[in-house]
Amino acid sequence: MKQNKFSGIRASRAVGSAALAVALAATLAACGKSEQKSGQALVKVGKEEVTALQLNEELQRVNVPVAQQAQARKQILESLVDRQVLLNQALEDKVDRDPKVVQAIERAKALIIAQAYMQKHTGTPAKPTREEIQAYFDKNPLLFTQRKVIDLRQLNIATSDMSDELKKEIDGAKSLDEVAGWLDRNNIKYARQQISRSTAELAPALSAKLVTLPKGQLFIVREGDRSTLMTITDIKETPVDLASAEAQITQFLANSRTKDAAAAELARLRAVAKIEYLNKADAPGATAPAAPAPAAATPAASADVNARGVAGLK
Repeated sequence: MKQNKFSGIRASRAVGSAALAVALAATLAACGKSEQKSGQALVKVGKEEVTALQLNEELQRVNVPVAQQAQARKQILESLVDRQVLLNQALEDKVDRDPKVVQAIERAKALIIAQAYMQKHTGTPAKPTREEIQAYFDKNPLLFTQRKVIDLRQLNIATSDMSDELKKEIDGAKSLDEVAGWLDRNNIKYARQQISRSTAELAPALSAKLVTLPKGQLFIVREGDRSTLMTITDIKETPVDLASAEAQITQFLANSRTKDAAAAELARLRAVAKIEYLNKADAPGATAPAAPAPAAATPAASADVNARGVAGLK
């Protein structure tokens, strides 16, 4: 299929429009006050200026390679002019006083400040050692040395259609096609799909479960209002050696250290902060309302696995 030569331009404009909307909401924090901007003025938009400092910050933010900065400079400058034109009109229309806009600005401001604090106090994590990388590699064979690709056929069905009669049919069926035929005869909508998933993409518990199931066995994965009847058609060995995985493991361990450091700092701050829950039911450890009792599992459901949280090594 040929790609439309204008598709990239449209995508670029769509991304630019979204970024412009976010930038506008953040900029409205000025609340109508004209503030002195630092940096050499490049363009005047009404009484306001677009400065070289703003342009340089945007170039750094989008990480434009040095060789392409001259080409990107004019485009980014025009986007800054567009933003200032919109901001000027928004302030004239008193959009900054809209309660929803004020709330959005406060939320964005709080997130930015909290993130800046974490970056300042957690710093850059130490690079994982060769021993740590090796240990992670050895501890997770399904991600590396025993990595497999699982080919699956599936029928996607609304959970509301998973009647006792359908469950009985699934229990007695020998193949996915038998179930599909029953669904056709009973005018129940479904969608067929064939997918392949690596054990490195799936949650560890799900991977460990799937690789033990025999080919052809039916099992159900339930996710909210959708249920998926699946069967494994093939499992292929796709091992990865340490040299190929080292960069990925390094990044994963570094990210984990950053998260751990942030969690520890937050726990420290909560321990010394005065926190009072005005509604006692909201307090941690408060008894939650009882959930409805789950429906009894059928024999076919004994192979149920939870696909929520499926993620690759990141």
